[in-house]
Amino acid sequence: MSVTAADGFVANGTACGIKPGGQPDLALVSTEDGRPVPAAAVFTPNLATAAPVEVSRTHLAQTGGRAAAVVLNSGNANAATGPDGRACAEETCAMVAHGVGCEAGEVLVCSTGLIGIPLPMAPLRRGVPAVVGGLGPKGGGAAANAILTTDTHAKEVAVHGDGFTVGGMAKGAAMLAPHLATMLAVLTTDVEVSPSDLHRALQSAARNSFNALSVDGCTSTNDTVIVLASGRRGPIGQDAFTDALTWACIDLAEQMAADAEGATKLARITVTGAMSDEEAQAAARKVADSLLVKCSLYGQDPYWGRVISELGSAGVGFDPELVSVAYGDEVVCRNGVAASHDPSLVADHLRQDHVTITADLGLGTGSGMVVTSDLTHAYVDENMRTS
Repeated sequence: MSVTAADGFVANGTACGIKPGGQPDLALVSTEDGRPVPAAAVFTPNLATAAPVEVSRTHLAQTGGRAAAVVLNSGNANAATGPDGRACAEETCAMVAHGVGCEAGEVLVCSTGLIGIPLPMAPLRRGVPAVVGGLGPKGGGAAANAILTTDTHAKEVAVHGDGFTVGGMAKGAAMLAPHLATMLAVLTTDVEVSPSDLHRALQSAARNSFNALSVDGCTSTNDTVIVLASGRRGPIGQDAFTDALTWACIDLAEQMAADAEGATKLARITVTGAMSDEEAQAAARKVADSLLVKCSLYGQDPYWGRVISELGSAGVGFDPELVSVAYGDEVVCRNGVAASHDPSLVADHLRQDHVTITADLGLGTGSGMVVTSDLTHAYVDENMRTS
């Protein structure tokens, strides 16, 4: 169950010295033969764009959506580093290209870690030959471990369709909003698909997974999701492939939410009965981003008044006399006022690791869902320091 689950890919991860103490910090995913294959990516909408995002975008445009490898480092974001940062990203791609036997423009690059600190190239110059030398079909786990920052464990997935596979790895534990989630993800498939169809499938998959994920309402400078398609298993229907890719992305997104910095709960916020799906999604995100709601989840307090308040300020159609709210299966608010319910069932639900809040606006057929986490003391402890 890894990024090498799909036929035609190899990977590896190693410690090159960007992080202290010999922690893994350099990962590589490559085609088995070093040849470029169809590739697609979605990137952060943050205008403070990191150098590796700029370089990967350029390489995909130059090749018409083809790539042979993705190199990723953790421990340094190579963001807010100016022209020198872009030169570092390009040099890293060139070193990988030399190692796997492709062109530099056929390598995509990702970085994650602290912002505003120059990326040290000496560790990468030592590390790239080592990570290339250890590439193999069983290296997915090592690669997934090498991209972690504040994550507590690796995040991997494999979805098996009818004669094809989608594999993937991701990292991310905070700054997961509003589009993509600080997150990186690399997915692979053995489906035969054109770059344009691959990009359409990835956009659809991201919309219902990484773009429906929020931990703290912050958007990173480096967010990147990349998918490579080896074509080893031949073509399949676009819908079947998109569904499999979507489920892989949802699985990774939920793993990130469950491992969010300091989190004790994964929460699914669902809004139904909105005037449109877009309004439902906006309302769900407003609730998911609410610090008050997130604190009440940590305290296991079913304070539905906070949910109502956020829905009413979400900028969508809202009638306070039509709305209802449920924790799990127990409706605690109906038509805008307290509803008779079993408090013990609500308490039991809120003690679980996975909880749900469902709000029905009673206005239409629109629906949307956002995955989030609770807000704990540990989140503050993690983010009040930079090292």
